[in-house]
Amino acid sequence: MSVPKSDELSIEQFAERLGMTTRTVRFYTGRGLIPPPRREGRNGWYGPDHVARLELVRELQAHGFTLQAIEGYLEKIPAEATPAQVALHRSLIAPWQTELPETISRVELEKRAGRPLSDDDLETLAALGIIDPTPTDDTYSLAPAHLAIGIEMLDIGVSNATALRSRQIYEKHGRALAEAMTDLFLTEMWPHWKATDRAPEELQGIVERFKPLSIAAFISSYETAVDELKRDTIRKRT
Repeated sequence: MSVPKSDELSIEQFAERLGMTTRTVRFYTGRGLIPPPRREGRNGWYGPDHVARLELVRELQAHGFTLQAIEGYLEKIPAEATPAQVALHRSLIAPWQTELPETISRVELEKRAGRPLSDDDLETLAALGIIDPTPTDDTYSLAPAHLAIGIEMLDIGVSNATALRSRQIYEKHGRALAEAMTDLFLTEMWPHWKATDRAPEELQGIVERFKPLSIAAFISSYETAVDELKRDTIRKRT
């Protein structure tokens, strides 16, 4: 009789834990995206390494990577990498948004907004990046945390053109900041952390703490720059 280790799962248990079918698990295994299960007789057993690697695959898929691109990414991870080390890779690519978008009907959107929304209002919210039309009529992908700000923008009369221009400015400079900080992280901070004797779990915690620190630093720098710009404007007028 085949007996699993304490941390091993049958293919049915493994599929249920990851929220997929056994057929999908076999497909991923066949593509080499996760290692084959440990065989004991006719039974295969999946352990923590399989869980960590498949969770990484799903994270990459959520970012829009094709299976071919995912295969290329996984090839760079050593076969002997521990589940904690694989989980660290997932932390590095995990989305920074704390709240995932919701798919919402126009009726529900107006209920959340607390007011009727005209077609022009919807265009302005879309220009701000707060909603995006989905392929289904009258259904939208909503960034819930930003809806209240968008409604305030509508209330003060921000035009569609101004909303679009402001979004373009934030995207342009946000992208430049992200590229600069990513380069700094990969070339200076990450090699230093890897060279230490810290456990992968601790490095994973550092990566998670780095996110709010970066956001707080960006907000602080922006506020300081606005105040300095105000002072410069006043000096020019005096």
